[in-house]
Amino acid sequence: MEAILDANKIEQIEREATMTSLPKIAGFLQESLGQKLTAYITGLTDPKAVGAWIKGESDPRPPADMRLRYAFQIVRMLTEAYDPETAKAWLFGSNTRLNDEAPAYLLRRAEKVDDLRQLVPTARAFAGSAE
Repeated sequence: MEAILDANKIEQIEREATMTSLPKIAGFLQESLGQKLTAYITGLTDPKAVGAWIKGESDPRPPADMRLRYAFQIVRMLTEAYDPETAKAWLFGSNTRLNDEAPAYLLRRAEKVDDLRQLVPTARAFAGSAE
């Protein structure tokens, strides 16, 4: 059974990725992926920093803040269409649309928005919405 996200749901998720506070985004990602995986995709070496972001004890600096927002949008789409386990599998699996790179690796290595421009459309296609 293929999951389909309608255009309204996609737009809602895009708005949330822009308007939701970074502590809430970090909390959602930690809940969906776990603290270690959230730390990995944001480029951290210490997973405890994710907890500090959630508690508001520190703020993610660029480019981690950008990675958080992109990861949130992707994980929200995939968990809405499927479930957290599928989102994890998609993030850490090789992807032919991304030159056989794992999306999580691309998130972790991104230094600017341009590095991530293919990720959201690829996740959207996987979630079953039309481009």
